Amino acid sequence: MKKNIYLVLRQTSIVLLIFQLSLSIITFAQDTAQRKSEILAAHPNVVLILADDQGWGDLSLHGNPWIETPHLDGLAKSGARLTNFYVSPLCAPTRASILTGRYSLRTGVVSVSQGLENMNTEENTLAELFKANGYKTGIFGKWHNGQHYPNRPNDQGFDEFLGFCAGHWSNYFDTALDHNGKAIKTKGFITDVLTDAAIKFIETNKEKPFFCYVPFNAPHSPHQVSDRYFEKYTAKGLDNEIASIYGMVDNMDENVGRILDYLKKSNLDRNTIVIFLSDNGPNGTRYNGNMRGIKGSVHEGGVKVPFFIQWKGIIPPGKLVSSLAAHIDIYPTLLDLCKLKPTSGKPIDGISLASLILQNSEESRSDRNLFTHVNFMTLPITLNAGGFRNDQYRFVFEKDQPQLYDLKNDSSELQNLSLQMPEQTNQFLNLYKQWFTTVTSGLVLDRSTILSSAGAALPVNEAILTAGIKFKEGHAWAHDWVEKWNTTQDSIYWEIDCIKSGKYRLELDYLCKPGDEGSTIECSLGNIKKEVVVQPAFYSKQVPSPDRVPRKEAYEMSEWKKLPIGTFTIPEGKHVIRIKALHVAKANVAEIKCLRVLVADE
Repeated sequence: MKKNIYLVLRQTSIVLLIFQLSLSIITFAQDTAQRKSEILAAHPNVVLILADDQGWGDLSLHGNPWIETPHLDGLAKSGARLTNFYVSPLCAPTRASILTGRYSLRTGVVSVSQGLENMNTEENTLAELFKANGYKTGIFGKWHNGQHYPNRPNDQGFDEFLGFCAGHWSNYFDTALDHNGKAIKTKGFITDVLTDAAIKFIETNKEKPFFCYVPFNAPHSPHQVSDRYFEKYTAKGLDNEIASIYGMVDNMDENVGRILDYLKKSNLDRNTIVIFLSDNGPNGTRYNGNMRGIKGSVHEGGVKVPFFIQWKGIIPPGKLVSSLAAHIDIYPTLLDLCKLKPTSGKPIDGISLASLILQNSEESRSDRNLFTHVNFMTLPITLNAGGFRNDQYRFVFEKDQPQLYDLKNDSSELQNLSLQMPEQTNQFLNLYKQWFTTVTSGLVLDRSTILSSAGAALPVNEAILTAGIKFKEGHAWAHDWVEKWNTTQDSIYWEIDCIKSGKYRLELDYLCKPGDEGSTIECSLGNIKKEVVVQPAFYSKQVPSPDRVPRKEAYEMSEWKKLPIGTFTIPEGKHVIRIKALHVAKANVAEIKCLRVLVADE
């Protein structure tokens, strides 16, 4: 009898235990569902990380046998990976599309230097969108969408900025960076410095929603990286260029890990969306899967990049999304995911990927065309080179000739089918022409620099030069300067737009080797002309640069001499400031870096 009672009590206890466990599981599931619902209803933080010139293949996750990127691989696996994600072939156009959700040609951005990287101020950026919705906004790294008022980060919605505005930086160790419009000296390697600043911004604003944009400049040249990372890859038998690039990516990977660790330790990871992508294909020939093309190419290898998005507890880990997606989709996707109120702005070209990312099933858009175009600082803008990608084909227009590739059967783009499929090729050519005409219809190539009440610095790489004057490096990229100038027939001029009339003092940043001093130059603005003699001779040293391989960009000089020109009364409106030589004393007039227009003291 006692045994039966014991068995009954035991069975009852087991039933009660099972009931309690079931109730706990149900309660936990309900709490989890409720918490997920609460998070979805709130405004999550956003950390948007952008690599510079990192190719699709610069990740161990993508089969690269040499590089080590454990933190980026982990980020990819902890959220969703968009396996067919596309950007523009060059830096500045991609950044404009990320910030606006629009094709870059609509935004005024057509290339990477000489003012062709400037984004129209009327564009509504992600920073302006988030700021209008109560977020604190910060950017830490490379801007590359305008370095003059009103095109700078702080002019375009960012509360906090540390980094640089041009297309590249000259030195990555112990360098001076722009902090909200003022140059400050930093200590250490630039990727580490930018990460420190991003984490500090997050820490300062963790009690409110924040948008933290981290556009690293790695692995863009010049190829500089600490010995620890460099030697790790030379030890694997890689040459100095590849070793430095992989070392820069490795260092960036560790810094991404630092950001993720801080979010986790601060209990922010479950209310923060983290996105990682790159701005174009690899800056050189190296492992990139089997894709054709590198940075600057409109083929797959130049425009297909990694894209990972993590939102702990919301986005299923390990989710793969194969539908076509692009840089223009980031703006509308974050608009949806963060439940933001739209701000008045231009029509968006991208689509929201929110449902694809959040749902367990994938809604494929097989009818989508993702267009691209590249321009290498030449005017006027032409159809060459460009094209588009759809679910099956890549259409390319290069050197006035169409190309057609079936990517489902020829992912390396080895067989041009344009002659075998003329009807399809002509249809695609007309689609591309129609797109190009549409996106360039409002394009204004007025690259006048705004002269505000604070004055302006006019770098010579943004000037217009006659053919006899030559740049030091040759491409007129950022930080380049005039090296050869030895005739009285040549001139340098800048177009400005003065928004407040007044007196402005002009001076030139120059170098002049001993023996070359004594040339006379004339500076003119309208009918006002002032002459000045280039003296004294002054020539500084090149800043020591720990480059692992010779750089493509111009090197940095330690100092530039100021040559006062005089004071000009500049009325409101557009003007041309021109300098030319009236007399050439010896071999060269001078080397010129920048014309400074400063507010004259009253």
